[in-house]
Amino acid sequence: MKAVAHTGRDIASLTDIELPKPGPGPRDLLVKVEAVSVNPVDTKQRKTDTPSPRVLGWDAAGTVAAVGAQVTLFKPGDAVYYAGDVTRPGSNSEFHLVDERIVGRKPKTLDFAHAAAIPLTAITAWEAFFDRMKVASGRSVLIINGAGGVGSIGIQIAKCAGLRVIATASRPETIAWVKELGAEHVVDHRRPLRPQLEALGLKHVDYVANFSGELDNHWPAMADIVAPQGAVLAIVGNRDPLAMDVVRSKSASVCWELMFTRPRFQTPDMIEQHKLLNAVAEWLDAGKLRSTLRETLSPINGANLRRAHEKLESGTMIGKLVLHGWA
Repeated sequence: MKAVAHTGRDIASLTDIELPKPGPGPRDLLVKVEAVSVNPVDTKQRKTDTPSPRVLGWDAAGTVAAVGAQVTLFKPGDAVYYAGDVTRPGSNSEFHLVDERIVGRKPKTLDFAHAAAIPLTAITAWEAFFDRMKVASGRSVLIINGAGGVGSIGIQIAKCAGLRVIATASRPETIAWVKELGAEHVVDHRRPLRPQLEALGLKHVDYVANFSGELDNHWPAMADIVAPQGAVLAIVGNRDPLAMDVVRSKSASVCWELMFTRPRFQTPDMIEQHKLLNAVAEWLDAGKLRSTLRETLSPINGANLRRAHEKLESGTMIGKLVLHGWA
């Protein structure tokens, strides 16, 4: 089968290869991959020391080609979408193995390309709001990096959860995008946040969801603006120790979200990702959410994945970039 793997840390190492078609384990689906999306995890994993060649890719949509002996949730022919497990080979291959418990049914109203833009970011935002911060309807949330992949679906999920959404954006095109997705207010993360929030009549916000790839520089503002007994959340780690006195004085919760935690540790509630992806599919089909796809490249091959990784590392991404079809 066709696949794209990396044999080094640089973008140029992304190469077209041929691999044997794998066979499913007991709880696995063998998926015929139709579309894949790129995320920061792809570039981060490319830069780590790993055996090569290694297939990346943790967002996919496709059709179930075969199932393992213990599979009960899906059957061959089912259209599915999922983010997968970072401890296993990625989805940049014609056929891909994934545990059925972290797979959802593909939204009926979306084609494979639009569906592939959703899973990793939707899982991240859903778990951030409902499993980590445990948000309550009617409260306020500040979403840092509102125009990124997670922020783009996060704004929409937060609105569905009944939250008042303030998003950060700094360029005219990103400001327009987050407003289009439902942000009630937009503030510039390149300028001090407190004066901008106070101009909106807000002294604090109940939740701060940092969906950017940077924590250290945002931390002082996050600690300052979160409400007493509120919650702050990050999806990346810190480089240096974080000052905790301000959030501690407020009894504010500090939360971490990594959507690979459940599959990586085979947690007893691993099937929650299957459930939430199905719920997201229902919201998409009902028109409560929209796909965050902004750019499509075709076919799925080394050249286009190199272009996709370059775009990711440029820091100019808005929404999601998807690769569709095999040559």
